[in-house]
Amino acid sequence: MADLAQAGRGRWKIENENNNVLKTKGYHIEHNFGHGQQYLAAFLLSLNLIAFLFHTVLEWCDDKYALIRQVLARRQTFFDDIRALTRYMVFDSWQHLMDFMIRGLELEARLDTMLDTG
Repeated sequence: MADLAQAGRGRWKIENENNNVLKTKGYHIEHNFGHGQQYLAAFLLSLNLIAFLFHTVLEWCDDKYALIRQVLARRQTFFDDIRALTRYMVFDSWQHLMDFMIRGLELEARLDTMLDTG
């Protein structure tokens, strides 16, 4: 058990040191988003921030989106499902996609409860 605890502490130490390096030395935005382009890194970072903001607003304003995100708790699961559905099907709108997902996940009753209490 002591070896397992020591291994866990060692892993935590490595991850924590990596995060501290990122916090103190920077997140290397230019490196991650493009080399040599004057405004590319800032532009791509702005798009990322807008995407996060957009999804936060959706969670506040769209009950169907909020319910689906609650059920599919991992962001990656949610986007994998969106990617798979939109690869093979065409939806008329975002609302039709959300309705399809709610029916497929059998969440109609939870949505009705959520709308009644909300």
